[in-house]
Amino acid sequence: MDACAHSYNVLDELLTLLKLEKIEENIFRGNSQDLGFGNIFGGQVLGQALSAASQTVPPERSAHSMHAYFLRPGDPSLPIVYEVDCIRDGKSFTTRRVVAIQKGRAILSMAASFQVDEPGFEHQKEMPEVPGPDGLLSEIEMARTVADKIPPSIRSQILCVKPIEIRPVNPINPFAPKKKKPFRYVWFKTIHKMPDDLTIHKYMLAYASDFGLVSTSLYPHGRTFWDPDMQVASLDHAMWFHRDFRMDDWLLYAIESPSAGKARGLNHGHIFTRDGKLVASTSQEGLIRYRFVSA
Repeated sequence: MDACAHSYNVLDELLTLLKLEKIEENIFRGNSQDLGFGNIFGGQVLGQALSAASQTVPPERSAHSMHAYFLRPGDPSLPIVYEVDCIRDGKSFTTRRVVAIQKGRAILSMAASFQVDEPGFEHQKEMPEVPGPDGLLSEIEMARTVADKIPPSIRSQILCVKPIEIRPVNPINPFAPKKKKPFRYVWFKTIHKMPDDLTIHKYMLAYASDFGLVSTSLYPHGRTFWDPDMQVASLDHAMWFHRDFRMDDWLLYAIESPSAGKARGLNHGHIFTRDGKLVASTSQEGLIRYRFVSA
């Protein structure tokens, strides 16, 4: 996928990327996108793995949770094969296991669970009081202010139109970060209207949910993944879907990092609609290895 496609088709290209090609019963193939960082973006593999699992489940059963481990870096120049194991089909729950494979080796392992729609007790965490998306600068607009510091090899990919617009509430300068409390708030949505199929919105949200999680654990330490002394990578990812939503309406991602230690940072996220409905939660532990070498 061209990471800097024209704005009128960049969302369609991402939807096609996540849809996958069925090549055999319970086996799917997906292309990769190159965002300029050398490895495949973890959210791409999450979204494609959930897409693969969803295509083996009856449409009346919707994903309610997924738990994944990132096992190896992915090569963005190569496609990925997804093998789905149909673990269980119960009366109300369905379980799938997915392995993403490149060069004959697993790069991600995921378990996903699906449930029929049924009523139940309701309560939720309250949405934090933060400014709305109107009037906030997008990440691309902010990146243009520090364009001269972005490596030339990836500058055009960073600055081009993306299928998902992200507007940080409390942004940091990635090249001159200051120590701050480990809380991050961003609004995001797709740049154009999406199909009405909830399954598509869920695996698109899985894709987007990997943006900014691990970096939040660096806030108290005044570091970012742009720091050449840092090795930063996602280790695992868990996600729960609570309520229906649309990816083409503004969503607030409220992220906090309760702990860091032993070169790992733990991060939790909650995703709300603009009117305060909690629609999903995430948890992720990331590698945050400081590799300072004195001169």
